[in-house]
Amino acid sequence: MLQFLWICLGGALGTGSRYLVGLWAAEALGTGFPYGTLTVNVLGSFLISLVMSLCVDAGVIPPTVRMFLTTGVLGGFTTYSSFNFETLKLVQSGAWGLAATNVVVTLFACTAAGLLGLIAGSRLVGGLG
Repeated sequence: MLQFLWICLGGALGTGSRYLVGLWAAEALGTGFPYGTLTVNVLGSFLISLVMSLCVDAGVIPPTVRMFLTTGVLGGFTTYSSFNFETLKLVQSGAWGLAATNVVVTLFACTAAGLLGLIAGSRLVGGLG
């Protein structure tokens, strides 16, 4: 039951962080493109790969902390459902180019961020030993 509560706390921190990133992106970059969702998905892809690398591959992060960070914080932070909805709204409004851009940039940027997270995790672990 305690692990469940930690995951719920992490989820609250993640969703609050997602909201703040969305506000920042709208103010800094505008509202014509879902920059906030793209930002959290790329950052979340990097962070989940980093945490999993440090936990599963290297055993540096304990499983309980991994669950708090990945299922809780990052589960609340990343927003695939928002990405999907915003892309479909772009399609509905006839902005096919922006919708395609959102899909392509999200896929490539999140994959690249995830790869960088794995590399960072490997280098951090290598640097610790």
